[in-house]
Amino acid sequence: MPKKTRKHVVQKTVLRLPDLDHAKTSVLNSLSSPLSRRNYKFAMEQFIDWYRSEPRLALNRTVFLRFRLHLESLGLASGTINQRLAAVRGLAYEAADSGLLSPELAASIRRVKE
Repeated sequence: MPKKTRKHVVQKTVLRLPDLDHAKTSVLNSLSSPLSRRNYKFAMEQFIDWYRSEPRLALNRTVFLRFRLHLESLGLASGTINQRLAAVRGLAYEAADSGLLSPELAASIRRVKE
């Protein structure tokens, strides 16, 4: 009887621009409101620009916390910060659903307090 072999799928931790763009497009396509699409698009593009400006960070909970600190340093209202973090969470969930990030990593990002 032949032995069954398992394929080991390696999840990415450093997402490249095409990965982020794919996840961003998927999130935006899931939104029905044009206003929500505009706000989410702005927030995700702000995160992607910030993420690319940092030195090759692995996308994880710490990076998410650093982005939150970055938003706070801009003097944004807490509601605005929460809205932008929700968009970035959507980006992480979509990346996990697409197999670009592990589900555990997406769950750890979800647990970051607003």
